Amino acid sequence: MVTKGQKINGRYEIIKSIGEGGMANVYLGYDTILDRNVAIKVLRGDLANDEKFVRRFQREALSASSLSHPNIVAMYDVGEDDGLYYIVMEYVEGKTLKQLLKKRGSLTLSEAIDIMLQLTDGMAHAHDSYIVHRDLKPQNIMIQDDGQIKITDFGIAMALNSTQLTQTNSVMGSVHYLPPEQAAGKGATIKSDIYSMGIIFYELLTGELPFKGDSAVEIALKQMKEPLPDVHKLNNDIPQSIENIILKATAKNPKNRYDDAKSMHNDLLTALNDDRINEEPYVYPYPEHEVDETTKIMKPITNEEEGVATPITDEKVKRSNKLIIALSIIAGIIVLALISVFFIIPAVTAEKDIKVPDVSDMTVSKATEKLEDAGFVVNNKIKEVSSEKVKKNRIIKTDPKAGSTLKEGSRITLYKSTGVKTYTLENYVNVDINEAKEALEDMGLTVTIQEIEPDITTCSVIGQNLVISQSLDEGSEVKSGDKIILTTLKTLTFPTWAGSTQDAVTSWCNNACVTLNIEYQEVVDPNQVGKVITQSRPSGSTVKNNDSVTITIGKKSPITNNNDDDEVDIDDNETDKQDTNNNQDDNKTNNQDKTN
Repeated sequence: MVTKGQKINGRYEIIKSIGEGGMANVYLGYDTILDRNVAIKVLRGDLANDEKFVRRFQREALSASSLSHPNIVAMYDVGEDDGLYYIVMEYVEGKTLKQLLKKRGSLTLSEAIDIMLQLTDGMAHAHDSYIVHRDLKPQNIMIQDDGQIKITDFGIAMALNSTQLTQTNSVMGSVHYLPPEQAAGKGATIKSDIYSMGIIFYELLTGELPFKGDSAVEIALKQMKEPLPDVHKLNNDIPQSIENIILKATAKNPKNRYDDAKSMHNDLLTALNDDRINEEPYVYPYPEHEVDETTKIMKPITNEEEGVATPITDEKVKRSNKLIIALSIIAGIIVLALISVFFIIPAVTAEKDIKVPDVSDMTVSKATEKLEDAGFVVNNKIKEVSSEKVKKNRIIKTDPKAGSTLKEGSRITLYKSTGVKTYTLENYVNVDINEAKEALEDMGLTVTIQEIEPDITTCSVIGQNLVISQSLDEGSEVKSGDKIILTTLKTLTFPTWAGSTQDAVTSWCNNACVTLNIEYQEVVDPNQVGKVITQSRPSGSTVKNNDSVTITIGKKSPITNNNDDDEVDIDDNETDKQDTNNNQDDNKTNNQDKTN
């Protein structure tokens, strides 16, 4: 049992729990040696008793520690302390991709592509190092406030027993992204990770999982047998080029998938190019459900194999010749039919290639008329979006966009302006600065965070990283593009106080809103009396509003006082000796005078 304040390996101090999983629990920790926050993953107690699991856990963690990529969480340390098996990783401030999807439902096309480009780039680096993740899912992908993603949990899923698929629901979160070959009990490969990335891409764009069920087994069977649901039924705005990437990545037959993550990454880079956006749907080059290579097809037993020779007669030869002639005629007819279907008929009935006219800033009726006159079919459902530049009820754009070359009769979707969308500003004072920034940016506002030095007037602010003021008042009407400034307290650097006075430290802490604890320690050196000799936080470490620090002030030691008294006694003796000598000199002088 891991508790708050506990130190693992005498170095990593547990601050709080930040996540629990079927295999391990994750804690926010503090590295007391390198003075930084870390994430500590501790293997669950019941699994820690499985020697085989522990060995694989350690081996996979050590393998992942060799990876160095901006989109992969860095591994710092792995070890065991009194029966606790742990991995120390980079601490990422943000939320998981699953948490973002729960909040947003689905992401925009540009957001989803940006995330997938980072994901495929990170996985390409891992695959180049011969490391397969085996458990890619949104729960294992962190996203920071700046949009950068970090892939976590490399290799740990490999240690799961296959029996857990039916024993518990502990892998329910993973089975939604499980490739068919893994669901069938086969080993994971690079192409297994590609399948999982395809399912993640599907979920980012639609907000839904393609395969659902009441149990892990039911979902796994769907992964193996059922085709991927049509993505356009959930999001009609997805271009064919993007759907092709999803179809290729999630093919049941690994032969139909991308060869590696780099190929998928490169495909994403060009997917929205004009020459690709309306490309033909992807056709699988290999059957999706091939006959298992281990299945043997037995030859029918002939008479010869049974040891009985069948004589060949003239009648049989004649029948064979007639059959050959008949088959030749049929083959000729089929060839002529195929030539007609693929060459003659398309040439006669081919639809013309025409360009989509520009209907921006037109009314809906005029835009529809112009597109239909050009030979296109306009979708009845018109999409509405806010715009600062285009007047309300005027057309902003079309999909496909103006200038695209399409076949006559292709369908066009119109986007109509709803005008400038406005919001009523809320009060964000005492709200977490990052949450406030995210909420305001979702409205389209440009947010600037201003950090100010804490002083005695800000000490009433409870907590850290809070908004203490906003440049626009609560109730203000705002729109996309408006600017707002959020003010928060600056994180301070703790100075070096050795040799300073107690008053100096007290003054600084009062202004910094830091609680100061003072301890005293006897010192021999009189120069340390009344001065700071130690401090609880190292110089250069960060302190925030309402943090607590401790300093130790030197006080006079009793040994020092005795030494001082001895020195005084010695000085007095010297003075007495000098007085005696002076008296002797005076007596000598008087005697000399008498003699004279």
